[in-house]
Amino acid sequence: MSSPEDEVLLREAEKIVTAVGRMFPGLCEAVLHDLRSPEHAVRTVENNLSGRRIGDPATELGLARIADPAHPEILQNYPNRFPEGRPAKSTSIGIKNSEGVYIAAVCLNLDVSVLSTLTRGLNELLRTEEHQPPVHETLRARTVEELRTVTESFAAARGTAPRALATTDRATLVHTLKDQGFLELKGAVQTLTGLLGVSRATVYNDLRRPPTQPTTSTP
Repeated sequence: MSSPEDEVLLREAEKIVTAVGRMFPGLCEAVLHDLRSPEHAVRTVENNLSGRRIGDPATELGLARIADPAHPEILQNYPNRFPEGRPAKSTSIGIKNSEGVYIAAVCLNLDVSVLSTLTRGLNELLRTEEHQPPVHETLRARTVEELRTVTESFAAARGTAPRALATTDRATLVHTLKDQGFLELKGAVQTLTGLLGVSRATVYNDLRRPPTQPTTSTP
């Protein structure tokens, strides 16, 4: 039997259902079931994704709540499907009156097929190939100051100063700097000749001379 309290609870629940459905248009269906009339339980449908209409009967879950007051009040994030087969994630919230009787249920059905497609697209967008490029690449601009640091680190790793590098080591350094893009910088060759104590012609000769060992990135 209906009571003023039951009607108040249903009206308040109806506000929530309407607001939630309108917050997630095309994505989440929100339904209010009036469990006092299981044959015509659907009272409100917002953002209708299942095709149900006001006055449709209660679902199996609604009938289970009517039959058992001890039925869980909240069933959250369980798998479900819309009538045409699209996967859904559902949450059902039972509403009891002051006598402990289930009078309503708020059901939220999230269309995860939309998100699954989006997730697959993002995974493809973020996917990278397993193989490594032949040259180590960084996506920041090189600077002449970095050229100086790399050159000094290269020499220090060999226990010497840039001006004292052996000819073969110097050629390796020049090729390394070229591979890493440093020699494209304005003023790079002039800076390098000053660090190495050699002429521009020597640097260009080093570039023409095959390095005696593979060029590698220098920390």
